This record gives sequence, structure tokens and C-alpha cells, in this order.
Amino acid sequence: MSAARHTSSSQPAIRAASLSKSYRRHHQDPGIRGALGAFVRRRTEERLALAPLDLEVAPGEFVGLLGPNGAGKTTLVKLCCGLIRPTNGTVSVLGHEPARRRAEFLQSIAVVFGQKSMLWWDVPTIDSMLVHKAMYALDGPTYRRRVGELTEVLDLSAVIDIPVRRLSLGERMRCELALSLLHSPRLLFADEPTIGLDVTAKQALRSMLARTNEALGTTIVLTSHDMDDVEALCRRILLVAGGHLTFDGDLAGLRARIAPRRQIRTVLDRALRPEELPTGATLLDPRTVLLEASEEELEGAVASVLALGGIRDLSVQEVDLDAVMARVYAEQAGAGRGQR
Repeated sequence: MSAARHTSSSQPAIRAASLSKSYRRHHQDPGIRGALGAFVRRRTEERLALAPLDLEVAPGEFVGLLGPNGAGKTTLVKLCCGLIRPTNGTVSVLGHEPARRRAEFLQSIAVVFGQKSMLWWDVPTIDSMLVHKAMYALDGPTYRRRVGELTEVLDLSAVIDIPVRRLSLGERMRCELALSLLHSPRLLFADEPTIGLDVTAKQALRSMLARTNEALGTTIVLTSHDMDDVEALCRRILLVAGGHLTFDGDLAGLRARIAPRRQIRTVLDRALRPEELPTGATLLDPRTVLLEASEEELEGAVASVLALGGIRDLSVQEVDLDAVMARVYAEQAGAGRGQR
């Protein structure tokens, strides 16, 4: 990719100070009586969607924004894009107040939604690009250079002139990414960009996002429930739960906090009886033993498995990231029930 990197800045790409958002909801009892009662006297309650948080994201970072449904992730993204205004606190994105929606700010960001399309369904991607050329006031030489670069990097030469409705999901997502990057945004919000893609398409799109971040210095905030996306791309994790920012660090730190143990998986050449299992071990099938152990317990745990004899295969690895996140979400759900 021949385009120059976005110039580095000491100013954070995103800075939030005591940022919060709450919504007022109206309640109405069912039936005509409820409707009449609500007309006379409306009952309202305030729901906290995002608790006060402080946050900084540096230019060029690739950040994973994680959390269960309803945790506050989308609220945070909408605040950063200027789609909604904060109830309290402040947020600055690329030096701008997002809610003012100034043209200079809007030309500096982009959003890719895995479940929503910016492309016109019945026309080729190149026609949608022409619309964006006018919308972002790109001059002819800049537009042609960007289309050429994106066509090459995202491998679009065979699909850019085909009506979008005739493209596969993977091809459409590549075109969506190209459209979002046409105006060279400094900050990209990618919301579930690989949802519904097959394994090959996912790997290709991940590679393109990584290359966009590395080659252009584009700051990327990825929202995803696909832990393979997160593990492959994100060097920093922001975990939101119940409207609170509950973790800010790398994957190793998240694993160490939630699942600081190792998994010892052993395959035997014979079926094992339950009474032969080492303490704390479980049988995945008659020949496969799974045992978790902390760093301090690891040597003894491996020895107890080796003592079974007839080992065909033995592996020691960190707890799978999907399992880590399942534990995180279970903990958060339990905490939420405890607060009610």
C-alpha cells in the first residue's frame, strides 16, 4: 500500500473523561386502562447505559471492544461517532467533540457494520464509490489513486464492477471495507466485520484490517463476539459489562485474571476408568483426560497424568479464549443478578 501513514500525534485518538450515558424510559401497563393511565400520568425510570469512565486510545492502536449484548459497547461507539450526546462527562475524538458532527470530524472517521451495508444493492461498488467521492469532496487524482490502492490491497479487480447483489458475503465485506477507507479515515470502527463469513473470507478480512492498521497507521476499534478475530488482531482489550469498563489491558492479562491456569490434555492408548483419574481431572472421552493446573501446580499435575502410562499425546496450553470469555460473561451475569 503506497499511501502515506497518518502522521503520529501526541494527542489521543480517543479521550473520555467521566463519560456516561443514561436513558429515560416510560412504563405503561397493558390494556386500555394502562394507556389511559399513561396519558394522565407517565411513569418513567432512568437506565444507566454507560457508567462514568475514563479512557484513552493512542493513534495507531488496534483495540478490541468486548462485552456481552447490552453491556454498553454500542453506546460507547455511538458516543465516539457523535450519534448520541453524553449525559455527563466529555469525549474527544481526533481532537473533536463528536456530537457537534463537524465536517472535518466526519471526514476523519469511518464505520463498518457486519450486519448493515453502505453499498447500493443494485449497482456496482464503483458507483457507490463515486457517491462517496462527491460526499467527501475528493478531487479526481486523489479518488483515482485511492480506488487503485484499495482495489489492489483488497483484491477487488474482479468484483468492483459487478452489482452488489451478485456478490458473495465475503466479497461484499471486502467492498464495504474499501468504501469505508476511500476517504483515508484516521479512525475506523469495525462492528462485527466478519459475521457470517466462512473461514477463508474471515482470514482474508482480518489480514486486510491488520494491513490497514500497519500500513496506514489507522486507529481501529473492533467490536466482535468472534474471539478468533480478537486474538488475531487486537493488542489491547477493553471489556465493558453492565455499562462499566471492567478491564483494560492485553489478552495475557485478561487470561491471567480470569483463567490463570493451564490445561493439560492427554490422550491414552487405552480406555480409562473414572476411579483412575487424577484429582481434579475429567474425561472428555474414554481415552482423553483434561486437567487444569496453576503454574505452581503444573509440574505435579503433569506427573500425575504421566503416571497413568500409555500416553499417546500430551499438550499443555492456555485456556481457550472462548472459554475465558464465557467465564467473564458468566461472572458479569451473576454480578448483575446480585445487584438487582
